[in-house]
Amino acid sequence: MNFATQDKNLAQARPLRDAGAGAEPPRDEDPAGQDPGKDPGKEPPAPEERRARHRRRYAWIGTLASVVLFVISLGVLGKLVSTVTWADLRAAFLAATPEQVGLAILLVAVSYLFLTCYDALALRQLKLKVPYRTTALASFTSYAVSFNLGFPLLTAGTVRYWIYSGQGLSPGRIAALTIVAGFTFWLGMGAVLGISLIREADPLSHLTYTSPLLNQGVGVATLAAVVAYLAWVTVKRRSVKVRGWRLELPGLKLSLSQMLVGAGDVCAAAGVLYVLLPAGHGVSFETFVAIYVLAAMLGIASHAPGGLGVFEATVLLALSGLPRESVLGALLLFRVCYYLVPFVVALAALGAYEIAKRARLTPREAPDDDAAESDPTP
Repeated sequence: MNFATQDKNLAQARPLRDAGAGAEPPRDEDPAGQDPGKDPGKEPPAPEERRARHRRRYAWIGTLASVVLFVISLGVLGKLVSTVTWADLRAAFLAATPEQVGLAILLVAVSYLFLTCYDALALRQLKLKVPYRTTALASFTSYAVSFNLGFPLLTAGTVRYWIYSGQGLSPGRIAALTIVAGFTFWLGMGAVLGISLIREADPLSHLTYTSPLLNQGVGVATLAAVVAYLAWVTVKRRSVKVRGWRLELPGLKLSLSQMLVGAGDVCAAAGVLYVLLPAGHGVSFETFVAIYVLAAMLGIASHAPGGLGVFEATVLLALSGLPRESVLGALLLFRVCYYLVPFVVALAALGAYEIAKRARLTPREAPDDDAAESDPTP
């Protein structure tokens, strides 16, 4: 039998309809499942693909807004500090007492301790068991690095992957952890901002030149958004889709824990700058927390590393009634205490972690290498 001729005839044959059976023989001409009568390139895009294209089309608006905010803030900051001399700034920077610096360092430690709880709560939500020492190292170093270098999704995600991958966590799990930790930050920020704006509406109106009614309205709206989110995740299990994978959001109990942890972190971070302000400023801590949160949120929106420039301009504008050189000196010292010192410590910790990891792996790899060298099998 000539199999080649038979295969050729079968390839050229068309499937026939059997009217009596009312069925069409199966065809293997389209293994991908597409209709050969239609051009695959002209298929309408799926709804998710259309939404992705829509988001990409308008992504430049957010980037442009961030750049505009950053440029305007730099201009405002330059105008504010144009009257400050280096001598005045140096004197204000050195005016901080050892007690102020010591208390500021203590509050920095408290703030970063709360930051380690961000990852701990996220791991609990994802039902992952990781030793706390590993969690503390990953969270502390990732935040300290991202605060200084910016681009948190890239920088913090890279540091987290570096450490958590050794515990068997996949890149998808680490990305989910980062997102859940972000919810912790925003819940705490929203709760603190809403309460501060409502309770300190009148003092804030004198500092920011806004009406107390406006401050209270923004505060009520912010708290309403937080409460609405808590109610939303309480009614039933909620989830979000991020680039094709599904992430289940924390329920009420864990969300309340996130809110408390985030609020503690925000208050401790604001306390660092508050204790470094010149004595006799007359601003209550609760009022200052609202200023700090607003400055931090604008800094985040600018996408500048640590909100550099935007944060300082906002604080200087809000505290314009205080000596400008003293506030600027406190801001510079705050940058050193809250950003620079933890960044140096984080780099040292990452270096020590890598050295320790290699030291643990070397003894295990050495026998295998020796065995491979002595194995006569080609």
